[in-house]
Amino acid sequence: MKILIAYFSAERGTTKRAAEMIRDATGGDLFEIRPSEPYTAADIKWTNPLSRCNREKIGKKDVPLESTVPSFGEYDRVFVGFPIWYYCAPNIINSFCKTCDWKGRELVLFATSGGSNVGRTAEKLAPYIDGAKLLDCKLLNGMGEAEIKSWVEGL
Repeated sequence: MKILIAYFSAERGTTKRAAEMIRDATGGDLFEIRPSEPYTAADIKWTNPLSRCNREKIGKKDVPLESTVPSFGEYDRVFVGFPIWYYCAPNIINSFCKTCDWKGRELVLFATSGGSNVGRTAEKLAPYIDGAKLLDCKLLNGMGEAEIKSWVEGL
């Protein structure tokens, strides 16, 4: 089984560290989801109603991507990770998922958060992951390498 771990990490690198632990546990390939225009600290300041992240979420805007996975069709299982924004995935994840053909692939969603749970994240992503077999949607806050390895092995 060929595995891809695609992730978006906004600020502190928390989601990136989780993605790297999943890569170490699976031997999969790592892909960083990046916007074509990088986010600044001001862009992701959710307490500012005029910040970029608020304008994207409220306007339901796509986020142009720096690149896409060139050989996405080769992967059988795809992990997609992100920080929770507004109790769901950031719009950049919707944009990424739209670029992928999910038919016949297993999908595992993972998230990190400063205080929210995953809520209805999988449900809200459903229109963008048509054809995928969703295996799990898990918040990885505070999980270490051994816990992540155990979780991955149990999928």
